[in-house]
Amino acid sequence: MQSGKSGAGQVRAGMGGWTFEPWEGTFYPDKLAKAKQLGYASQQVRTIEVNGTYYSTFKPPTFAKWAKESDDNCIFALKAIRFSTNRRVLAEAGESVQRFLESGVSELGDKLGPIVWQFAPTKKYDPDDFEGFLKLLPEKQDGVRLRHALEVRNDTFAVPEFAALARKYGAAIVYAHHEKYPEIADVTGDFVYARLQRGSDDNEACYTEKELDGWAKRAALWAEGGQPDDLPYVDAGIKAEKTPRDVFVYFITEGKVRAPFGAMALQKRVDS
Repeated sequence: MQSGKSGAGQVRAGMGGWTFEPWEGTFYPDKLAKAKQLGYASQQVRTIEVNGTYYSTFKPPTFAKWAKESDDNCIFALKAIRFSTNRRVLAEAGESVQRFLESGVSELGDKLGPIVWQFAPTKKYDPDDFEGFLKLLPEKQDGVRLRHALEVRNDTFAVPEFAALARKYGAAIVYAHHEKYPEIADVTGDFVYARLQRGSDDNEACYTEKELDGWAKRAALWAEGGQPDDLPYVDAGIKAEKTPRDVFVYFITEGKVRAPFGAMALQKRVDS
């Protein structure tokens, strides 16, 4: 199933993970076996961001199992192992990056979405070192295309030079709708990656109806190759090439209990 208008990229909305006890009996039907949760979740949303890969190394059979058990229309975004990004010298992460990418991520095949490289809030922008890191990220793994997303959490990255560097290597900067992390909406890759982190469990769909309408319009504009004019940019003088882009939007952290419902509500708006 295609989402969005003809001539636009696909918009995929989802949440972080599929194992969360408060979702049992709310998002998941009563008494649904845990072994069937991934299958169910992947039928309700178009993408799932996997956080577990940030903390632990998984093996090929696990990725193959996810691919087999999930719906054909659902794509996984994977957070790269933290050992590759939580280090003083990023340019020396080659072995860790290689080990992660060779752990079996290619077993997901067409279901492999963006790889998210998450950096600690204490990690400051060092242009030479960061470029050294970007040079370590390959375009393919075992013949499977890789798309790289950079999640930075320190205000020192909110400069035009960082956006230019990400653009040079075709990596997407993660747009974080967050209370503390820098909001960088510059489009630097051939896809857009957004994490909506100001939701609330007080809202049935995580965000309010009005807010969801706004995010649906922004997602549709991104998919058409445009850039919303109501988001913050660090290099406002540079406009990304107007070309269709796939868009990944995740409801994360705040409002987690209602996150799946936010994703479904946003997807419905985009697809209508």
